[in-house]
Amino acid sequence: MPLKAVLFDMDGVIVDTEPLHKKAYFKTFEDLNIEVSDALYSSFTGNSTKKVCELLIQKFSLSQSVEEISEIKRKYFKYLFDHDSEFQLLPGVYSLFENYRAHGITMVLASSATMNTINWVFERFNIGHFFKAKVSGAELKESKPHPEVFNLAAELSGASKSECMVIEDSTNGILAAHRANIFCAAYRSENSKNQNYDLANIVVSTFDDLKAERIQAYF
Repeated sequence: MPLKAVLFDMDGVIVDTEPLHKKAYFKTFEDLNIEVSDALYSSFTGNSTKKVCELLIQKFSLSQSVEEISEIKRKYFKYLFDHDSEFQLLPGVYSLFENYRAHGITMVLASSATMNTINWVFERFNIGHFFKAKVSGAELKESKPHPEVFNLAAELSGASKSECMVIEDSTNGILAAHRANIFCAAYRSENSKNQNYDLANIVVSTFDDLKAERIQAYF
């Protein structure tokens, strides 16, 4: 069957929000007076803010609520989002959107980010018109690596799972796509350190390798 829909992760695939999130999280850790190692932080990749806050509360026996910690982090993130000049779309991804649209391929966002963050990104870079739907894992019962976000995104695309492809950059996201039984292309970005791509169907370092003319060979 031909490829009919692409389900995009956002962080580390469409935009480089990972450095902003890391700066915001580590400012939050300072406010909470906790020390989080780089290895522990890497294990959070692909999880929703809510899930990360739950893990922090559990690991460090924090007295603050998930909502309180989330709000601290959100304020730092929004400031960086608005003021960090290095924050741009990842190279080649806008061209990929245009390529899929030209080939009639439906695009759905399937991110662990909050809908607020998703909307900020879509508005800042004017990319909403490319997408049929947006799914925020933060609003679902389960986070990646649970497959719920991709199951819902595939359903919203209108295509069958065998006609869908996920583009992911994190261990948790790739595992979620695998558990959803959807073809997964792993994007090896500069900021996706210590991630495991073993369960991905293909691994690429440039979006040119995912353009419709090339990727249809896998479907």
